[in-house]
Amino acid sequence: MKHTLKNPAVYIVFIVPTIALYGLFFLYPMFSSVFYAFTDWNGLDQTHFIGMQNFTNAFKDASFRDSILNNMYFILFSVGIQVPIIIVFALLISNVKRLKGFYKTTVFMPSILSTSVIGILWGFIYDPDVGPITDFLALFGLEPIYWLAEPRWAMLAILLTNAWQWIGFYIVLILAAILAIPREIDEAAAIDGANAVQRAWYLTVPLIKPIVSVVVMLSIAGAMRVVDIVLVMTNGGPAGSTEVMASYMVNRAIKYGEYGYGTALAIIIFAFALVLTALYQFTLGKTERIEY
Repeated sequence: MKHTLKNPAVYIVFIVPTIALYGLFFLYPMFSSVFYAFTDWNGLDQTHFIGMQNFTNAFKDASFRDSILNNMYFILFSVGIQVPIIIVFALLISNVKRLKGFYKTTVFMPSILSTSVIGILWGFIYDPDVGPITDFLALFGLEPIYWLAEPRWAMLAILLTNAWQWIGFYIVLILAAILAIPREIDEAAAIDGANAVQRAWYLTVPLIKPIVSVVVMLSIAGAMRVVDIVLVMTNGGPAGSTEVMASYMVNRAIKYGEYGYGTALAIIIFAFALVLTALYQFTLGKTERIEY
């Protein structure tokens, strides 16, 4: 066995298939997409090189600019509203004495559900005729709200649904960081007279700042690549009010057969996500290593 492990051919046998699969399913599609982005390929006919025209058309496209704005809404909602709620829930669950595992499992469950299932479920909840929200509003004499059919409500409905799906995943991440803090630190603060709120704000939150930074970065990246929940619930409607960059890319490529333009949009989305996450990482995302 020792002689076998010293033979370089053994490592090559295991490495080459992995590299081949990586090149076939990742590198080749990536580089071919870059090539098609500079063509007017429709997926069937021969390609025609058109240079930077697809990229120029993208930034002249008013619908695409609106989709960029909608992605910014996702980022602001995820970072400004969703992350504070995640931290609060993680702190509450960490202080639960009984059934802590039950609460962790409960909040995490939406994250493992299919987006199609979640879209259908929340589509029923938002339904203006039979949905439970309509029944709740009726208790106060309010008229039904057409959540997914009115532009002023549709984006809010998508944001809430997307938050409900992923908030549990991030809660578990932050909860793990909270539970990793030695109990002696919290007990010492309690002995010194700090109440629960003070210990949470001045002690726990600063100690979990590195994982909070990771959650913010993941939220930004997730907001940039969101697409499935939009396609399932509204397909970008009504009147493009919920169209995001990725859904606009899918619709232009699949629905209209503009694969060259679609791949150009994919490269722009990748560039946006890369720049935003890099800016955050090198500015607000800088954290020092914390040792207990």
